[in-house]
Amino acid sequence: MYVCGGEVPVLHGKKVELRAMEAEHAADLFAVWSHPQVACWLAAPPLSTPQEAEELIAILLQMSREEESLRWSVLGHDGNIIGSCGYNSWQLQGAYRGEIGCELLPDYWGKGYMREALELMLDYGFTVMGLNRIEALCHPDNIRAQRLFQSLGFGREGLLHEYRHTEAGFQDVVLYALLRGHAKDGLQ
Repeated sequence: MYVCGGEVPVLHGKKVELRAMEAEHAADLFAVWSHPQVACWLAAPPLSTPQEAEELIAILLQMSREEESLRWSVLGHDGNIIGSCGYNSWQLQGAYRGEIGCELLPDYWGKGYMREALELMLDYGFTVMGLNRIEALCHPDNIRAQRLFQSLGFGREGLLHEYRHTEAGFQDVVLYALLRGHAKDGLQ
């Protein structure tokens, strides 16, 4: 059974590296999280300053120490932070499932960076954390994210009506899931 112990592992791929978020990443992650083409899909209040990003990173790190969440900064091949991803939550006892989320700067869309980051994350979830089911929630209009999840083997399970409450009001989400037994080769 998975026990994080507060340590966020480094995961290495060919194009990306997933590293624990740090306060020093605040300016770069602020650029990701506040980018208009990214922020519109986040189910969180918009960030106004890098200081708010630093505060969010501190919260996420505390949540990882308490094994409530596990988030990484996504570094491109040049070592620059280009996005973030992770397990927003998970439940082992009685469920063995987790929910993931991800964000990437638009300059890197369509080039395989987030796909590789998610492959690393999914493999970690299935093999190290012991998850059996990994879920992803998408805004119904976020076709790019839906295609990414489908390409990784996630199946669309349905539309959850008014599932989230945002500043714009209640929002529907599309639920995708990937089961360990259905994961594509290389993820197990």
